[in-house]
Amino acid sequence: MTEDTNGGVGDGQTLSEVERFLADEHGLAVVSTTQADGRILSSVINCGVVDHPITDQPTVAFVSGGSAARLGHIRRGSLVTVTVRRGWKWRAVTGAASLIGPNDNHDVIAPEQLRLLLRHIFQAAGGTHDDYEAYDRVMVEERRTAVFVEPGRVLGNY
Repeated sequence: MTEDTNGGVGDGQTLSEVERFLADEHGLAVVSTTQADGRILSSVINCGVVDHPITDQPTVAFVSGGSAARLGHIRRGSLVTVTVRRGWKWRAVTGAASLIGPNDNHDVIAPEQLRLLLRHIFQAAGGTHDDYEAYDRVMVEERRTAVFVEPGRVLGNY
């Protein structure tokens, strides 16, 4: 690990620390994107560390509602930061994000693969469900999209 110019520790090689933090926090994190006017938009999400289904590279992934403003920011090219905290310790992953869903790269992955992918991300984020058929219906109705954040930069106070 090397010292980062912002006072954090850079670790672009592994997401294992982030994954441990997410497990302790039940997948809870804050995601931030940049709006067109330069302001930051942040919200709380559940996420997990998942290999990207196309590149097989490890990413921080979460499922987003199809009408979420953050999807427009990502489509416009906003970098994404996902921050996880445990007490006074924290880890943040910043990088480019890719989308797979009904409005994004839907030709890259079959509908059945998307259904299973959304479940996989949900479960990697610590989610469980008593009725996955109902879960699948809601994912389709809400045009849910899989978001994959590449770990361009991993920072934190270790």
